[in-house]
Amino acid sequence: MSRDTVLKERWELLVAKLSAQFSDNDPLELDAIIYLVGVQELGQYHKTYKKDEKINLMHIAICRLLEPYGYYEFDFFDEEGWPHYTVKDQLPPLKAGEQSVLMKEAIVTYFLENEYLPS
Repeated sequence: MSRDTVLKERWELLVAKLSAQFSDNDPLELDAIIYLVGVQELGQYHKTYKKDEKINLMHIAICRLLEPYGYYEFDFFDEEGWPHYTVKDQLPPLKAGEQSVLMKEAIVTYFLENEYLPS
């Protein structure tokens, strides 16, 4: 099976599982899943977030998701428990479709590592 086929199947399984858990089976979009990763990484689950905090949660998620690719490195937790990352390498220019594939691959890998998805 090709790498793209495996990624597609795993992505569909992940969307189905997360959608069942968090949105009454209404399929979650990529941004919503990135947001969930941010909340997971922050670890403050039972809180209502303001708009700017939601953007920061998505930033945390993107940094964490792209860390294994060498683009970011964890730096420290601030006094409120928010993780901070340092840019290690600039992302190459990517077309929208390429960005989407990279993020889906990174998200699937994240959920495989956290044993939410079967390997």
